[in-house]
Amino acid sequence: MRFGVIVFPGSNCDDDMVHVLGDVMGQEVVKIWHKDVALPPEFGPGDCLVLPGGFSFGDYVRAGAIARFSPIMKAVQEFAHAGGFVFGVCNGFQILCECGLLPGALLRNEHLRFICKNVWIKAVTQHSPITTDIPLNLPLKIPIAHAEGRYYADKETLDALEANDQVLFRYCDEDGNDANPNGAMRSIAGICNAQRNVFGMMPHPERASETILGNTDGRIIFESLLNIAALSSK
Repeated sequence: MRFGVIVFPGSNCDDDMVHVLGDVMGQEVVKIWHKDVALPPEFGPGDCLVLPGGFSFGDYVRAGAIARFSPIMKAVQEFAHAGGFVFGVCNGFQILCECGLLPGALLRNEHLRFICKNVWIKAVTQHSPITTDIPLNLPLKIPIAHAEGRYYADKETLDALEANDQVLFRYCDEDGNDANPNGAMRSIAGICNAQRNVFGMMPHPERASETILGNTDGRIIFESLLNIAALSSK
């Protein structure tokens, strides 16, 4: 499985993501600059584009609002519509919502403060490429680092997400009980699209994928995606 990490001005988690995908998970990975107008020709539907965390264009106007107009985003959207995997983390999630590949929006945190700490999330479905190997409701310790991470959508959209099993992760405490660090509606920490090939989450699994960091809870998310890709290629 090939990975392409999209880099915007202000991205600051791109090298972290490249390291985890390449050095930790042993996959082929390349950086793709936001001004590129096309993906590398070898990329196909079985590969994955990653929009990493950071502060694209300084989060001016609104997080992700400028990045969604970068030249590469047309190719990202076409790739997604053709069935390719697209994974947005933190700022990447915000960009995917801004460009319409995922529903809803990420608003300022409930108490209007930047939050940077370990939190707990749990997978509430196994029907997605990044959650298929995660036991349901198992608390995972994953860091967050955002000022605009409060997931918001209208009731009709929220009900549709739940009816279609598109909510991937909810915030919880270390025992799996309800918790909500940023005021996200229905404690949503991650979602996917109806076709289940585009997914976004605010917590950073790439910051919790190595023993040297003292936490490998995030690694299972990447392993799930790779296992799905391996099965689909047979």
